Amino acid sequence: MTSLDTLVKNVRVVRPGVAEPERLDIGISGGRFTRIAPDIPAEDAAVVVDGRGLLAFPGVVDAHQHWGIYNPLEDDTASESRACAQGGVTTALTYMRTGQYYLNRGGSYDEFFPVVLEKSEGRSYVDYAFHLAPMMRQHIDEIPLLIEKYGVTSFKIFMFYGSHGLHGRSSDQSSFLMTPEGERYDLAHFEFVMRGIQEAREKLTELAPHVSLSLHCETAEIMSAYTRMVEEEGTLTGLAAYSAARPQHSEGLAVTIASYLAHETGLPNINLLHLSSRKALDAAVRMAKTFPHVDFRREVTIGHLLADIDTASGIGAKVNPPIRPREDVEALWEYVLDGTVDWVVSDHACCRDEMKFGDPRGDVFAAKSGFGGTEYLLPGLVGEGHRRGLSYSRIAELTSWNPAQRYGLPTKGTIAEGYDADFCLVDPSSSWTVEAAASESTQEYTPFEGFEMSARVTDTFVRGAQVLERGNVVGTPRGVYLHRPGGAE
Repeated sequence: MTSLDTLVKNVRVVRPGVAEPERLDIGISGGRFTRIAPDIPAEDAAVVVDGRGLLAFPGVVDAHQHWGIYNPLEDDTASESRACAQGGVTTALTYMRTGQYYLNRGGSYDEFFPVVLEKSEGRSYVDYAFHLAPMMRQHIDEIPLLIEKYGVTSFKIFMFYGSHGLHGRSSDQSSFLMTPEGERYDLAHFEFVMRGIQEAREKLTELAPHVSLSLHCETAEIMSAYTRMVEEEGTLTGLAAYSAARPQHSEGLAVTIASYLAHETGLPNINLLHLSSRKALDAAVRMAKTFPHVDFRREVTIGHLLADIDTASGIGAKVNPPIRPREDVEALWEYVLDGTVDWVVSDHACCRDEMKFGDPRGDVFAAKSGFGGTEYLLPGLVGEGHRRGLSYSRIAELTSWNPAQRYGLPTKGTIAEGYDADFCLVDPSSSWTVEAAASESTQEYTPFEGFEMSARVTDTFVRGAQVLERGNVVGTPRGVYLHRPGGAE
């Protein structure tokens, strides 16, 4: 009688905190890692998989995605989770809010969120959870309910939404946000969100370590003024224009404001999202020194690490905050390599061609913001990151362990006995050229078109079930909603 459901042999296991990959076999039973050891006998398992000498990485916890922002949530859950599997992502944490885009409705989260769960259920190839944004006073009152009833432990503030358009021009946000008459989405609201989250943490003491607030740090007034200047001057076009219209010091200023508000409200768990420039990271480091009692975590995206305003493939790379000049890309790598950055994400937001580009097609300010890229997250870090001196172990921390620990996923993030059997096989010497047509995402273009990658995810397993086999998505959707803190039931 076999003791294991699946045994993966002939792999080099990458684990956070372990300096070098180890020659180990991976034994799986009931969706969990149950034996991690050398030379486990093949006869102990019902199914034996040959790992072909590849690297076995912990499944990626891609902590920043946007399913349903531009396409129906039920459609994105199906297609974009397939793209996740292509990239070794086994857990996707996706942002959700009321207002235009997503479900295009307002109201309470107690009415809104069950619809989100219904539309996504049974359609994902990977496990998933949601971050929620308190957009109105009613949502602040619902924070304890969202934590206890729905297992949502992470919340978000979009610091520019109150008076600057999502895509770069409009300043009339009342219809966009769908907030009640008389309410404003401004600094005072941000303060009250922080106070509401901290009050919930003080009430729910056992859950408090897992409850955090994330911030999109850009300053609306600076961006509005610079957007007018850039458009009136007319000397810049494309991604260079968009970067100049949302300047780097706008990020730094917003980081400073958010940090002081965290200090003022006593909220210790703060995540600074998709920092895109040297000035943004410099501000984040300064604030951490100024307020050592605040546990800041710093995030960057693979898009900002791989592409710059000159190398990205056209204005399909428009995103908030913008793709930056090369000097900022190099600065981000410095901060990744010196340990300042806590995790790397994709900020995956599938925006199909007919919605992405405006009229005229080449006008960056008429285009929508955001693009997909979860399928390139781990290959990009293993290839470019390792070339720059990033160890495989550190990559596992940046993509798996650190976000899992922060966001209340104690059974995710590493290859060790007792954890969910989420992992992927990576060929670190497979060279290939990025082509949008090869992605399972429904997005028909990619900012990385033509980029040369030097590592490839070949196989992906979610709780022991194979969802990617030699580059092809296989099986049926088996991803489940993760009620946090906790893993899959």
